[in-house]
Amino acid sequence: MKFRKNMLWLATVIFMALIQSTWPDALKIQGVTPDLTLLLVVFFAALDGEERAMLTGVIGGVYQDVASEAVLGHHVVCLVIVGYMVGRLATRLIADHPAVRVGLVFLAGVVHGIIFTSIAYVQRPDTEAFYTIGIAAVPAAFYTALLTPLVYFVLSRMFRRTDTFMGVLS
Repeated sequence: MKFRKNMLWLATVIFMALIQSTWPDALKIQGVTPDLTLLLVVFFAALDGEERAMLTGVIGGVYQDVASEAVLGHHVVCLVIVGYMVGRLATRLIADHPAVRVGLVFLAGVVHGIIFTSIAYVQRPDTEAFYTIGIAAVPAAFYTALLTPLVYFVLSRMFRRTDTFMGVLS
């Protein structure tokens, strides 16, 4: 059962990273593309904790780094840091309410954008960091947060918890 769940998880991460990198124009609205890998990182951070979220960030980030013009490891570092932070935060939140999920994804998107832009600024100091955060990171975080209820619904059906404690699903 664990092997099947892990293979489903791996296939989901690769599939979402593949969709994000191969069909960005299909997902784009007004020039803003959602970060589906980040959405998976936040989902698995809330479901399984920071370890699964960080591993999701590594796999999805490597795929994004290979498919983009970014330096190898750029996406990985950002997603792993966000996965750890959200995983630690999710243990202290009741993340079952849709508004909490949307807020968590938006916050994670903004933090991801700030980290990503900061690393890009260190590599190329001529980058306008605040402008990039305001014009790219915040709208992408908002768009990603808007997709949260739909993606969470599908993923929660795929990754149902089957372990019970005293007859209650955990």
